[in-house]
Formats: sequence, structure tokens, C-alpha cells
Amino acid sequence: MPDLDFLRREIERMRIQMGRQRREILQLQRAGIGTASAQALLSRMEAKVESLCAERDALKAAQPRPAKRKVLGGRTW
Repeated sequence: MPDLDFLRREIERMRIQMGRQRREILQLQRAGIGTASAQALLSRMEAKVESLCAERDALKAAQPRPAKRKVLGGRTW
């Protein structure tokens, strides 16, 4: 099972790729070229990112929360 840092990096990488894909779709549309397959790829990428986000959230919820620390003055963070 991948760790939390790996999932965060993978989500960020996929989001960058999705941005590139969106720009490419716009270029194809401006050129009058069909974009059905590119849009299908983009929707699969979006579904993958959503599943990675769900996995990341599950891992994040499973981690123990750090204890609150007291600092000078009695404030808790």
C-alpha cells in the first residue's frame, strides 16, 4: 500500500497532466479536430485522481493525531 507522501506526489503529478490535457483539447478544438478520445482520457484521469484522493483521505484519517503542545503563556496549539 502506498504511503501518504507518495499519494500526494501522484495526485499533484496527475493534476499537472490534466491541465496539459485540457490545454491540448482546447488547441484541438480551435483547429477543428475531434476531441472525443482526448476528453475520454481526461475523464479517466479525473476518476483516477478522485480515487487517489479518497485513498489519501483514508490514510490521513488512519494516522494518529499529534498531541496538543503547551507553550509559554498557556496557549495550546
